[in-house]
Amino acid sequence: MCELLGMECNVPTDIVFSFSGLCQRGGKTGPHGDGWGLSFYEGYAARVFLEPTSAAASPLARFLAQNPIKTMLAIGHVRKRTRGPTSLANTHPFVRELWGRHWVFAHNGTLPRVRHRKLGRFTPIGTTDSEYAFCVLLEELRRTFDDYPRRPSELWQVVADAGARIAKDGTFNFLLGDGRHLFARCGTRLCYIIRKAPFGLAHLADDDLAVDFSAVTTQRDRVAVVATAPLTKNETWTQGKPGEMWVFDHGRLLATLPSGTPDRRSARAERELRASAARDLTA
Repeated sequence: MCELLGMECNVPTDIVFSFSGLCQRGGKTGPHGDGWGLSFYEGYAARVFLEPTSAAASPLARFLAQNPIKTMLAIGHVRKRTRGPTSLANTHPFVRELWGRHWVFAHNGTLPRVRHRKLGRFTPIGTTDSEYAFCVLLEELRRTFDDYPRRPSELWQVVADAGARIAKDGTFNFLLGDGRHLFARCGTRLCYIIRKAPFGLAHLADDDLAVDFSAVTTQRDRVAVVATAPLTKNETWTQGKPGEMWVFDHGRLLATLPSGTPDRRSARAERELRASAARDLTA
């Protein structure tokens, strides 16, 4: 299995602290030494750094930690190879263009039956089931909408339902970015924390590193961090339930949608969609 890291916030923020913890799991405190990747959005464009080597021993990973890039949306991944060889083409996160924006995707799990699904415009470059699933997911979005939906809550539901269908092929924990939202689906294990005022001291669980966020933030800052397992040992993280998907925007959790039984929306999901539609009009 692999480990995921996502960050979504309301002001440009660097991901150095969380990425430092993830890197330790990429070959030092964890067995995920078969590649790593980190993407940063700037508007709808994403720059992506990839290496098919251990993050814990990577000079490039250290360079990124020492030269912070601020962003409002980032997705990272450390890989433990299960399907497909260790190579650049098989290193997450994967990137594709749709509707004039980059979509960034990282996956944790295995999907042994996903190749039975038909591809469309999007085709894999590598040989992982993860990239194949990403192509299937994007094709479903492309077939459903002519362009990026004017009401984003409609997009959220399609991503959640597509995630539920693909999850029938195996284990499907994923992070997906569209330049505005961070989608995070929990198939087996995923958690998040939202840091906001009053900020405090945070200690990494995998490294002797601590940050006093009150010294590097303002009262209006809000940062959502998603990870496979909690990255800090002195903060309270919210654990996901298998079969649910979170949607983050501007450091807020906008919706928690069912993503295990497609086409059967709960009353809670309907309420959240109506509320989000009202927010869309004022966004």
